[in-house]
Amino acid sequence: MTSPIRVGAVSYLNAKPLYYRLKEASRGIELAMDLPSRLADRLAAGELDVALIPSVEYLRGASRGYTIIPDIAIAARRAVRSVKLFCRTPIDRIDRLALDDGSRTSQALARVWLKDKHGVAPSTIEIHPMGVPVQESLADAILLIGDRAMKVPDDGFDCVIDMAEAWIDLTGLPFVFAVWAARPGVDLGDLPEVLARRRDEGIADAFEIARTYGPRLGLDVDLCYQYLTVSLSYDLGEREIAGLTEFARRAANLGLAPEGAKLVFHRGRDFAQSR
Repeated sequence: MTSPIRVGAVSYLNAKPLYYRLKEASRGIELAMDLPSRLADRLAAGELDVALIPSVEYLRGASRGYTIIPDIAIAARRAVRSVKLFCRTPIDRIDRLALDDGSRTSQALARVWLKDKHGVAPSTIEIHPMGVPVQESLADAILLIGDRAMKVPDDGFDCVIDMAEAWIDLTGLPFVFAVWAARPGVDLGDLPEVLARRRDEGIADAFEIARTYGPRLGLDVDLCYQYLTVSLSYDLGEREIAGLTEFARRAANLGLAPEGAKLVFHRGRDFAQSR
């Protein structure tokens, strides 16, 4: 009997179109849910065969032989609403930075943007744990991601920066938050095609997803629908690849990703970082 392919996904609202009804409609798949950062750790440990991991974790794991399942990502071509930097001081005075524990890509993005846009390199970097209200942090700026970032009011902060919008303003390119990555030596069979179909079906069912999960998260249904269909992109096309390549370069400059990592795509699509 063939063992199921162990697939790891994220429970955040932004990921749901990528695996909506995946388990029910696809045999031979064992679906596990976890935080993006933990999925990366589980993929590295061999506990998962394929996982939706932060893009920076793909770069860090490139030496392990990971490949990217083509054409699919969680990306942004405009303000995304769910990755925000809440600043208590003017940006040029940020010295203590708290980073959401959930996504290492957003952690790296915040540091890259602060340095490349403002020349700011905080002397203290700390992790803001899941479940801890932003108001309890004493940091000068706090990065929040996911559903909870969408629920924190902007009131009371010196400024609130949408990190996807900030990246696009800086580079003119989309930002890629996460990709499906496969570890080497795994027979994926038709999984890439299955994931592409589920992505298309999930986008088509975006209003149902918003109606089902928005109220559970305390979010307006129409806001969730706009988030899933306008704020986010689930494509990994040429411009997204260019954005990921640029992020890889800038992250490497700060020591947040390895130098010279390549974007290697399943079934031979190979794009060098210098592309």
